[in-house]
Amino acid sequence: MIPQEPLSSDQYPVQSDDVAQRPDKPEEACGVYGVYAPGEAVAKLTYFGLYALQHRGQESAGIATFDGEEVHLHKDMGLVSHVFSEAILNELPGYMAVGHTRYSTTGSSRVANAQPAIVKTRLGKLALAHNGNLVNTPQLREHLEKQNCNFVTTTDSEMIAIAIGAEVDSGKPWLEAAISAFNHCTGAFSLVIGTPVGLMGVRDPNGVRPLVIGTLSGSPHRYVLASETCGLDIIGAEYLRDVEPGELVWITEDGLASFHWSQKPERKLCIFEMIYFARPDSIMQDESLYSYRLRLGRQLAKESLVDADIVIGVPDSGIPAAIGFSQDSGIPYAEGLIKNRYVGRTFIQPTQAMRESGIRMKLNPLKDVLSGKRVIIVDDSIVRGTTSRKIVKALRDGGATEVHMRVSSPPVTHPCFYGIDTDTQDQLIAATKSVEEIAEQIGVDSLAYLSWAGMLEATGEDPNSFCSACFTGDYPVAIPELVKRSKLMLEKVATV
Repeated sequence: MIPQEPLSSDQYPVQSDDVAQRPDKPEEACGVYGVYAPGEAVAKLTYFGLYALQHRGQESAGIATFDGEEVHLHKDMGLVSHVFSEAILNELPGYMAVGHTRYSTTGSSRVANAQPAIVKTRLGKLALAHNGNLVNTPQLREHLEKQNCNFVTTTDSEMIAIAIGAEVDSGKPWLEAAISAFNHCTGAFSLVIGTPVGLMGVRDPNGVRPLVIGTLSGSPHRYVLASETCGLDIIGAEYLRDVEPGELVWITEDGLASFHWSQKPERKLCIFEMIYFARPDSIMQDESLYSYRLRLGRQLAKESLVDADIVIGVPDSGIPAAIGFSQDSGIPYAEGLIKNRYVGRTFIQPTQAMRESGIRMKLNPLKDVLSGKRVIIVDDSIVRGTTSRKIVKALRDGGATEVHMRVSSPPVTHPCFYGIDTDTQDQLIAATKSVEEIAEQIGVDSLAYLSWAGMLEATGEDPNSFCSACFTGDYPVAIPELVKRSKLMLEKVATV
């Protein structure tokens, strides 16, 4: 998902004011979706599926449909509801669709990099939607260049599609070509791939990013692939199961077939999917993520209780954990901040007078709730601390006499290389400052994070089945040194 070419001078990550505007959260790369349903309006089903996955990416959206040998494509920059209209969806006929909604990193937000990626082969066109990030793109690109492959974009997603196309053009059928291509890919990839004869759903051997299978009622052999189960619920599809790490599912007129293409699958689902990325109503590990996040809050209360009058959550990410904290501690839960849900990122800068008057576009404190109260505020993570500092100031302006922050995950000390847009390590506040120093910087009376062990224990699963590298620096897929140096402060890691 991240551009793999050397960045030009206008593409380097922008610091100063632009950094301050970026969301103070890790950002998911994208959501993928696929529908195989002859006789249905597959473009509209995919539209609604992407609508449910909009939280996974807000910069571009696209849908490709297959109608016999014809592939119809529409993609553009913007939200799903802005990119598609009734008229556009009516121009995307077919029995099968592949959809994508994308979050991109600095320098890659342009229509050419929007997905699905389309590649022509001797067997017809393929359409590919990708969630994740490869870590061996220089080697993969070199391998493809030796085969005289041409590139339109700078994304690793297109490289995967081209790699499959090259294997098809060498004489292999679709399944053999795809599996051969995947064995050249290292990193995180959950894929939905459309071909003229069927739909594929694929996960890398570690299953870092999620992918689920659903069924539509009615005629047999009607299936849906989605990044999360909330993408199934919206169209009335029934959750069947997850695509397993190292598995390829192949959906055709004959039904669903499964192939385990990797010899050594080892589940390493990104723990941040459970903490923050996925919607709380999505199902993972046979329960809603809302339930898991409640347990995080309860564990957080056990580990770091402080005397206070009310518990509040940062809307919307910290609310389930805040409720869990309240349930375990017995301290009443209250809403102390109201979120303006219709404000996205703005490029219009407030005047200095506005700044001084305390302009609050996204969150506004409830003064009658906060006045004279000792407040515990719960959030799911702190990345740079810029937003946390503003929230704490707003609470104090609202009359809170004490502000204690509790975080339902451990300190984020390392960047992600598997499809999450985290900052370079020097921008991660916990990589350079102690908990006490962070507390002082954001202006709280006390600060505590959930322990790494408590976070994993709350899953109820084998702790070794999750990737938690952003908290530990223990990357389950080896990162090449050149790629690692692009984000890590290697000279400082030993002292953090």
